[in-house]
Amino acid sequence: MKKLYVFSALFALCSPMVFAAQQTLTGTLTDSMCKSDHAMMNKGAVKMSEKECTLACVKAGQKYALASGGKVYKITNQDFAALSENAGGAVTVTGDISQDGTSITVAKVQAAKK
Repeated sequence: MKKLYVFSALFALCSPMVFAAQQTLTGTLTDSMCKSDHAMMNKGAVKMSEKECTLACVKAGQKYALASGGKVYKITNQDFAALSENAGGAVTVTGDISQDGTSITVAKVQAAKK
């Protein structure tokens, strides 16, 4: 009986993580340095698009991030193929958001409908 109680308690605590539904967010696919403001890269003679800025920052060691609803989410799976294709653009991202709400594991990325 005691084993059943322990198993039930563990299952109840772990089930939100196991059965968490994917969420869909719309925002901008950016990088961890610029976040939602790429103005820093547009100073001086060279002007960059948001895509060019994001790709340059990622190449320099920053990480892809999603800016959505006034919040910036770290993207845990940086090697997801569609990230570089949609860098700097408005996107709709589907994935699993961490329990602390600071990161997302991307399952799907597509350009946001305008």
